[in-house]
Amino acid sequence: MQQTAINFMQLRGGSSKGLYFLADDLPLDEAVRNQVILTAIGRDERQIDGLGGADALTSKVAIVSPASRDDADIDFLFVQVVVGKNQVDITPNCGNILAGVGPFAIEAGLIAASEGKTFVRVHMVNSGKICELELCTPNKQMQYEGNESIDGVPGTSAPVVCNYLDVAGSICGALLPTTNLIDDIQGTLVTCIDNGMPVVMIKAQALGVTGSESPQTLNDNVPLRERLERIRIEAGQRMNLGDVTHKAIPKMCLISPAQNGGLINTRTFIPHQCHSSIGVLGAVTVATGCILPGTVASDLVHICSGQNKRISVEHPSGKFDVSLLVDEQGSLPSITKAGVLRTARLLSKGTLFVPSSLFCQEK
Repeated sequence: MQQTAINFMQLRGGSSKGLYFLADDLPLDEAVRNQVILTAIGRDERQIDGLGGADALTSKVAIVSPASRDDADIDFLFVQVVVGKNQVDITPNCGNILAGVGPFAIEAGLIAASEGKTFVRVHMVNSGKICELELCTPNKQMQYEGNESIDGVPGTSAPVVCNYLDVAGSICGALLPTTNLIDDIQGTLVTCIDNGMPVVMIKAQALGVTGSESPQTLNDNVPLRERLERIRIEAGQRMNLGDVTHKAIPKMCLISPAQNGGLINTRTFIPHQCHSSIGVLGAVTVATGCILPGTVASDLVHICSGQNKRISVEHPSGKFDVSLLVDEQGSLPSITKAGVLRTARLLSKGTLFVPSSLFCQEK
């Protein structure tokens, strides 16, 4: 079998890990490109014939290229490989993988690092929105060592500050895509919201669980997962996402009272397995749902007044802090900027190999 070599880097971005490619190193034809990505990550549940880690958090891909618009420095297309389904999904963003995009762009020579700090404006192609990354670059070199820690990742690293600008309705077209603060779906009250990631927020108690269970316990609860999927399918239609049967969105988030000093406790399914933590934009969206009066979270949280709000979202691996800049002049609070702290580390770089026969279909 003849094989074709493709340049790549592997980085940990936030609490995820993925393969990063320059767009020019992948096929131009989208269908062929997707087949190459599936082969590179792995097609079966164990991903034994690829570089993925048999988990949604390690089956991710970033495709990076020079910016296609004047207000950005680079373009970033996120691709989620759906583990064991032999499918990819380019509908959502991924804030964790995004944290590695700036370091990758510097390592790949797309961007020249500045002395001390480098600011990179990223056009998130999946949603058409902008995120500004702040990177540590002493001596004009990407720095990975540092003292910042994030839950779900061992050790400490240099900070990557991610400021999301105007991401409301990124995927669904509106912050509240159903126009309602609360909807009744399949006999369950939910809040459907999209501030960077489509999320369906549901009180854990409404589904007969406490919300403090381990991800494995929730994954073993087949009736719960079947009920969540029925809600997800209908919610997808109402959220302008169409048939989401084979999509990774919307994320289903069980919420319950905070247990460890945060504002809210969460258990997130992406889409069928309970996440060991929570995604970046998922946390931003849940935090937003908490500050809007009248959502399913309203009676579980107490929100202080003021433009700058720091929301601590609890998840199975710890907490995720989100800083929201809020305009409270309208009938509902409006989020003008959402900031999160992530870290990233370059893990490897080199060439991977895929069968040359994959390229026979390229136009």
